[in-house]
Amino acid sequence: MSKLLNITRSLVLIAMAAAFTTLASAQILSKDELRKAIATASTSEDHERIAKHYDAKAAQLEAEAKDHEEDAAEYAKSFSAHDQKHPMSGQTASHCKLFATRFAEAAKEARLLAADHRQMAKPAKAK
Repeated sequence: MSKLLNITRSLVLIAMAAAFTTLASAQILSKDELRKAIATASTSEDHERIAKHYDAKAAQLEAEAKDHEEDAAEYAKSFSAHDQKHPMSGQTASHCKLFATRFAEAAKEARLLAADHRQMAKPAKAK
C-alpha cells in the first residue's frame, strides 16, 4: 500500500509540475528579477507584472497544500504504530496536515501581495 501511494504521489507531482511549468513559468520571476521589479516598479504594468508573479506562486502553493491534504487523508486511512512513535515524520497524517496548513497560509500571503500590487497599480494608472 505504501509503495503504491508513493508511486501515485510521484505521478501526481510530475503531472502537476508539468502543468505549472507551462502555465506559471512565464509569470514567475526569479528571485533577482522579483527584487529588481519591486525596487523599480513605477508603472501600473510593473505592479501588474509583480501581481501576476504572486498569483502564480499562490497557485503553486495551493496545489502543494491540496497535495498534502490528500496525502494526509490517505495516511489517516491506514493509521499504524508508526504514527504514535514518530508523529511528525514524513509518513504520517499530522506531518501532511502541517504542511498543507503552511502551504495554504503562504498561498494566502501571496494572494495578499498580489492584491497589494494591484492596488499600487491604480494610482500609477492615474498619472
